[in-house]
Amino acid sequence: MNFKIIKSYAKINLSLGVTGKLKSGYHKIETLVSFINLYDKISIKKINRKNHKIFFYGKFSKGIKKNNTIFNILKILDKKKLLNGQKFFIKIQKNIPQKSGLGGGSINASSIIKYLVNKNIIYLSKRAIEKLTNKIGSDVKLGLDYKNKILYSNGKLKKILKKKRLFVIIIKPNFGCSTSMIYKKVKKFTSQKLKTRKKEQFSLVSILKLENDLEKIAFKVYPKLNHIKLFMETLPNIKLARMTGSGSSIVGYFKTKNSAINGAKIFKKKYKNYWCIVSKTI
Repeated sequence: MNFKIIKSYAKINLSLGVTGKLKSGYHKIETLVSFINLYDKISIKKINRKNHKIFFYGKFSKGIKKNNTIFNILKILDKKKLLNGQKFFIKIQKNIPQKSGLGGGSINASSIIKYLVNKNIIYLSKRAIEKLTNKIGSDVKLGLDYKNKILYSNGKLKKILKKKRLFVIIIKPNFGCSTSMIYKKVKKFTSQKLKTRKKEQFSLVSILKLENDLEKIAFKVYPKLNHIKLFMETLPNIKLARMTGSGSSIVGYFKTKNSAINGAKIFKKKYKNYWCIVSKTI
C-alpha cells in the first residue's frame, strides 16, 4: 500500500484572552484562529505489524519525544479498539517549528483524526470526536478543518466561512516557549471580549482592539520577544504585530504580499539568525 499524503497546516492566534480557570486545571480562553500556508507533511499507510511505526524528519524534528501527540492518539484509539487491530506507519516532515505557538503537534493530531474518520477507518460521532480531541490537547479540535474560527470562553466554537486575506511574516527566535510554563504564570484573568452575537469580529478594526494576554508573561520571561515585536511594529505598511499562542513566534500582518516580502527583508538584515518566513492566510 502506498503512502497517503496529508497537509497539516499551522494555526495562528490573531487574539488570545485568558478569562478564567476550569476545574480540570486548564484555563478558559477565547481566541480568534486562522491558518496559514505553512504545513507539516504527513505520510500514512497501513502496515502488517504488531505495533504502529512513527517517524519524524525535517528541519524541526529534533528532540520530539516518543510520548508525542501522534503516539498518544494512536494509543487512545487502540485502547478503545476503534482501529480494529489495524496498525499504521506515519511519517511526518516537520516544517513547523516546535514550541512556536503555531500548533504543529496539535494540528498533526487533528489531521490524522480527520483522515481516519474521512476514510471510514474509525467511526465516531461529532461529540465523540470532541471528547477524543480534548484528551489530547486543547488546540486539537481547532484543526479538524482549516476555516477561521472563534473559540468563545464557554468552549463554544464558531466557524467563519468568509476568508480573511492577510499576508504575514512569522519570526521565531532560536528558543521556544513552554506552553505549560507560560500558563502557570497567569495570575490575572481578563473579561470576555468576544461576544457570540457580535458580527465582524474578524475585521481588522476588531482585531486591533484585542490582545494576546500571554504576551506580557512571555515578554517578561523572554525580553527578546518584546524587542522583536517592537522592531516589527516599525516595518513599513505593517497593520499589526502580535505573538501567537504562548509563543515564541511573533506574527506581523500585512495587506499585500509585496509589503510582507519587503518587511521580511528588513527584518532579516537586523535578525539574521532567526527563523523568518513570509506566508498568507488560507
